[in-house]
Amino acid sequence: MLSALSAGAAVASLLLGSASPATPARFGDDPPSGRITIDVATVNGSGCRPGSAAVAVAPDNTAFTVTYSEYLAQTGGASKPTDARKNCQIALNVHVPQGFTYAIARADYRGYASLASGAKGLEQANYYFQGQPQTARISHPFAGPYENNWQSSDETDIDQLVYAPCGEERYFNINTELRVDGSAADPKTTSYMAMDSTDGSINTLYHFAWKQCPARR
Repeated sequence: MLSALSAGAAVASLLLGSASPATPARFGDDPPSGRITIDVATVNGSGCRPGSAAVAVAPDNTAFTVTYSEYLAQTGGASKPTDARKNCQIALNVHVPQGFTYAIARADYRGYASLASGAKGLEQANYYFQGQPQTARISHPFAGPYENNWQSSDETDIDQLVYAPCGEERYFNINTELRVDGSAADPKTTSYMAMDSTDGSINTLYHFAWKQCPARR
């Protein structure tokens, strides 16, 4: 199972996976009709070497996905101590139509976990615009025995949304982390938590909140 999840996926799919909701939620103003492009500026971290993360924008401009192909934390068995914690920091260059700005209203994280009895898993994340304070890091714990897909969501209240400055291009930074603790589990049993996909069907989904910028005088 481990090799199937972490090997053989050189490039993640650039298409929205089937895990995306059929009708994404809408937040704030109606999304712009113009084209939105997102470029991966930098990728750093033990869970995402360069080339192992891909981004795609939803056709209706309500959200975008990030798909990982090698993001897995594990412990027990033949695992190394450094395998128990994996992280990924991505800087995205988001190009939006003139006259609009955006915030992230909700982030949905997905993956697969195999946690033995006594083992624990943790997913946590935060994000921020270049030059602005980071959002609080939100953690989601999981406990073994667990053998299934997992999902967690972070949602921001409308009155607390942080929008990108109008008329400026700033990197949108995403920091995520996976941890697995097997100290209370059978050390011979491998436990893992993954946020990766070999076919693009598992991805993280970021929901846009749109706002029209004030007209310039």
